[in-house]
Amino acid sequence: MGIFARLAALIKSNINDLISKAEDPEKMLNQVVLDMSNQLIEAKKQVAVSIADEKRLAKQAEQEEAKAAEWHRRAMLAVRAGDDALAKEALQRKQEHQQLADGFKDQWQKQKAAVDQIKTALRVLNNKIEDAKRKKALIIARARRAQAQKQIQETIGGLTANSAFEVFDRMEQRVNQAEAEAEAQSELAEEYTGDVAAHKFKQLEANMGADDELMALKRQMGVLPPEAPPPAEEVAAAPPVRVAEQKEPEPELSKQEQDELEKALAELEAQEQAQQARMKR
Repeated sequence: MGIFARLAALIKSNINDLISKAEDPEKMLNQVVLDMSNQLIEAKKQVAVSIADEKRLAKQAEQEEAKAAEWHRRAMLAVRAGDDALAKEALQRKQEHQQLADGFKDQWQKQKAAVDQIKTALRVLNNKIEDAKRKKALIIARARRAQAQKQIQETIGGLTANSAFEVFDRMEQRVNQAEAEAEAQSELAEEYTGDVAAHKFKQLEANMGADDELMALKRQMGVLPPEAPPPAEEVAAAPPVRVAEQKEPEPELSKQEQDELEKALAELEAQEQAQQARMKR
């Protein structure tokens, strides 16, 4: 299994493990990106080792080529010196170094091709990681929006429960009670503080108006005699009353009307008694 196949398998296993364990998408994605970045660093180190091997093979091939050339030069010197045996030995050493040079050159070419492939794969992997980083921001934003919507729905669901509205009802009842108590205290303060004499005269005027209305109602019902005529002096001073302007006597009331008037009379008497009781206090 190649380095990138192992890297892909490791990344996949880490992602699956995080998905099965993590509950926070943001933390999970941050951890995945961090792991991928760390693994990319390790992959770059492996690529750097492969490139170093390529350069080492190229250098060894050059060195063997140089040694082969050197033994070729020595063989030429032996030929010029007339020593064929030495020349043959030099040519044999040349062949040995040339074979090594050819072998290193072949390995270098294969290593170079492999390095070019893993460089391309490394660039692809790096682009995918960068793309994952960009997508991470979008996914995190979507996760936050989903979480916010969930919390809103849970809050709305909690407000629809009876307990929430019962709290509002209790608070409203307390406020109503407090307002009633405040109004009662205000009435008491107005009645028992300030100008007592002015307050008594105000109550007296209210009672006098009720007394006059009660007397008029009793005369209308026939319970009391008609109002006495004014003194002679007042009659003489008053302008003459034309006969045409005199009103006809009111017709007698029916039984139902008398009952209604008696009921109204009783209510007025009750109000008058209550006002008198308050004045006495």
